[in-house]
Amino acid sequence: MAGFLSENRPVQTLRSILTRLEQAYCGSIGYEYMHIADREKCNWLRDKIETPTPMQYNRQRREVILDRLIWSTQFENFLATKWTTAKRFGLEGGETLIPGMKEMFDRSADLGVESIVIGMPHRGRLNVLGNVVRKPLRQIFSEFSGGTKPVDEVGLYTGTGDVKYHLGTSYDRPTRGGKRIHLSLVANPSHLEAVDPVVVGKTRAKQFYSNDEKRTKNMGILIHGDGSFAGQGVVYETLHLSALPNYTTGGTIHIVVNNQVAFTTDPRAGRSSQYCTDVAKALNAPIFHVNGDDVEAVVHACELAAEWRQTFHSDVVVDLVCYRRFGHNEIDEPSFTQPKMYQVIRNHPSSLEIYRKKLLESGQKDWLSSHWAGFKSPEQLSRIRNTGVKPEILKNVGKAITTFPENFKPHRAVKKVYEQRAQMIETGEGIDWALAEALAFATLVVEGNHVRLSGQDVERGTFSHRHSVVHDQETGEKYCPLDHVVMNQNEELFTVSNSSLSEFGVLGFELGYSMENPNALVMWEAQFGDFSNGAQVMFDQFLSGGESKWLRQSGLVVLLPHGYDGQGPEHSSARLERFLQMSDSDPYVVPEMDSSLRKQIQECNWQVVNVTTPANYFHVLRRQIHRDFRKPLVVMSPKNLLRHKSCKSNLCEFDDVQGHPGFDKQGTRFKRLIRDQNDHSDLEEGIRRLVLCSGKVYYELEEERNRLSEKDVAICRVEQLCPFPYDLVQRELKRYPNAEIVWCQEEPMNMGAYSYIAPRLYTTMRTMGRGSFEDVKYVGRAPSASTATGFYSNHKDEQNKLVQLAMQPEPIKYPY
Repeated sequence: MAGFLSENRPVQTLRSILTRLEQAYCGSIGYEYMHIADREKCNWLRDKIETPTPMQYNRQRREVILDRLIWSTQFENFLATKWTTAKRFGLEGGETLIPGMKEMFDRSADLGVESIVIGMPHRGRLNVLGNVVRKPLRQIFSEFSGGTKPVDEVGLYTGTGDVKYHLGTSYDRPTRGGKRIHLSLVANPSHLEAVDPVVVGKTRAKQFYSNDEKRTKNMGILIHGDGSFAGQGVVYETLHLSALPNYTTGGTIHIVVNNQVAFTTDPRAGRSSQYCTDVAKALNAPIFHVNGDDVEAVVHACELAAEWRQTFHSDVVVDLVCYRRFGHNEIDEPSFTQPKMYQVIRNHPSSLEIYRKKLLESGQKDWLSSHWAGFKSPEQLSRIRNTGVKPEILKNVGKAITTFPENFKPHRAVKKVYEQRAQMIETGEGIDWALAEALAFATLVVEGNHVRLSGQDVERGTFSHRHSVVHDQETGEKYCPLDHVVMNQNEELFTVSNSSLSEFGVLGFELGYSMENPNALVMWEAQFGDFSNGAQVMFDQFLSGGESKWLRQSGLVVLLPHGYDGQGPEHSSARLERFLQMSDSDPYVVPEMDSSLRKQIQECNWQVVNVTTPANYFHVLRRQIHRDFRKPLVVMSPKNLLRHKSCKSNLCEFDDVQGHPGFDKQGTRFKRLIRDQNDHSDLEEGIRRLVLCSGKVYYELEEERNRLSEKDVAICRVEQLCPFPYDLVQRELKRYPNAEIVWCQEEPMNMGAYSYIAPRLYTTMRTMGRGSFEDVKYVGRAPSASTATGFYSNHKDEQNKLVQLAMQPEPIKYPY
């Protein structure tokens, strides 16, 4: 009753109070906000709702609303008439969404918003594209008639494309108040709510790059279905990122197109709560339930949502209670499953008819942002760049990232780690994995790039190795040395953040973040590699195929701890085979491998590496930024190699000085293959076996070879699995012309890299006249349903046998 009883208000009769309350709460909008514990927020809403300023629009505003509703309705009518049998997932029954969104954008612009990122499913997407984001209608109609193939900004690249109701675009739209607002609709697969965290991440990146510290200029809007809002777990995962310091965007506006039927499922079978929006109550978001037939009420609720977001910088939900006039798609027959509902719907007037009767009685830019200008498509050659760094820069940043403030008191174990790192920098020897990573981050920051690392436990590192954020043991104060690499460093230029316990949502957030600007190294690290299972939709729909479907490049780096250490089925394998299987290179064709002509990585959908040295890890991270295109990078990152005595690099392998171990005639860069560490010549006819491997098994093979003093076995490490380094493998096959060729891995035969490597290795051998498919020998675990044994003693036996088999003097019988 605050709105009625506050000071400076005239005394009112009980009758007038009850009348106003009925107008406020018994009309076309139902407000849920009493679950919010903050009295200031409740009073603000109560004042907006109860104060006697009736929801009335003048003639001019009503003409605009009517015009927008006509455009929305006639768009669907035209498509239905012209393409009667085409799927379009139309908005019939929810047409008021369009004027509601337009008025929301106008109000947001008046309140300071300059850019809006939109995510939505397929329902009504074409209408939003045409009437809100203003994608040219001729282009939408062309897509119904077969369309034109997608091309990049210079008209060169055609990908697979995607169905019309998955596509995105962007546009600078004029508003009713005379301003301009940039709209971008993110491409989205049919995995419904998967786009939610992508939009939030992209919005956060926009805020970073526009110095929008108050988070008032860039806003995210998510449109949901009622069934998916209640049923998809990523909705909650995205909501609960909303107030976390390194993930918040200052509030997202959620619009639920609540058409009562999730495909054919009734609400009573689709959720356990009264309303589909009840999940948002957990985050104290206000919820406005609005009758989708009342366009002015929809507009009012959308404007109020914009005001809430800009005032309190937190999430808000508009529940557009409407219906679906036709089936899930226009070919379905809805009466099969909801006969009574569709008897009513058939006789129900449209929202346009209702509004017209009420009134009688009383307007494309290319959607690649300017940040991406100049980046090359797979059709354009991008030269290979060196990634070494000047020695003096390495020394300077090395000192900065191993130094604490004078009165800072770290844990004694962490202090020792940092002292050891300082010694590594000083001597230039024994640099381990964590320090190599920190050097990569620091040198990229020095060069002006944004670096962001996110995931569960990433500040310390799952294996207590990274310690990028250190805690004072007396005060609890945090200190991040990488925040102090350059003078007056922007506090967000380097961001490392422990995430919530989410894979799907957080990976999606980082993917969206990486899409905004290419000059950023954006990384997501899983606690253990197989935890990526929880985010499989993101890998399948966005990361592996996003460029092919939507011409959207991303340089996102995914770090997946992988390696068989006897920790059981859940903590051994990052499911390397899945990422390799999703690569799009032809295993039976050797591409152009001349370094001056090679476009192998540009033409591949992503890169998969299993790196074995700190220096190579340093270079592969820097390579992500130092090229004219972007590709996702999947890193099978180590566990026991983090502290392995032999997994060390010298500082000279990081620099750009001629003559050191990392320098060849092209310069210092990532090594796709590391040749045998013995000083073999270009022709070694006495080598009887060439063992090719990848990852940490190399060190066990090397240890076994040294134990047996096997001089006639060569071991090469394939550091980049995808795309396959045909040229370097050919070089090694020429070096060892009489050697038996063996692929050795820790994983079972039906997992790991074997099924990917074998045909490519055979293709390489075939081009050299070097035998048949049966000549590619396998050493590793036998096929298995489980990734690994749960018994440590069994693990040790299996591991010992496979490294022994790789070294044994007798030929290996096919297949293993």
